[in-house]
Amino acid sequence: MATVKELLRTEDNGTLSFGDYTLPSKTKLENFEFEGDMYKVKTFSEITKLEKNGMFVYESVPGTTVENFKATDKEIAFSVSAATDVQFTLELEPDCEYEVYVNEASAGKMATNLSGKLSVSLELSEGQSGDIKVIKCA
Repeated sequence: MATVKELLRTEDNGTLSFGDYTLPSKTKLENFEFEGDMYKVKTFSEITKLEKNGMFVYESVPGTTVENFKATDKEIAFSVSAATDVQFTLELEPDCEYEVYVNEASAGKMATNLSGKLSVSLELSEGQSGDIKVIKCA
């Protein structure tokens, strides 16, 4: 999977791609407008973080490349790649339950904490990616 050399870009399908886990030092891009919102990304080998209008959206340790990121009130979907195993955290609705899918297989239901954070660990190796879908339970 290719890294996002622009750090943050809009895809033809109306999604966002961001992050470059191959960078040796922290690099950021601010004031990226997408669908009326302002985005900021910080990325390098150790961490990737995405903010929307100054609010936390996504963070991974170590750094990742995220492609085709799409978030709605009910679902977040994206593809993630990294050089090694990764843990990512998403900002969702506080104190809610979500079903997490990895490569179309359910990884189970998980609850957000009071601040709305949901953390997922994923086993990856260089050149490998995982398709993630997080769906809010009814």
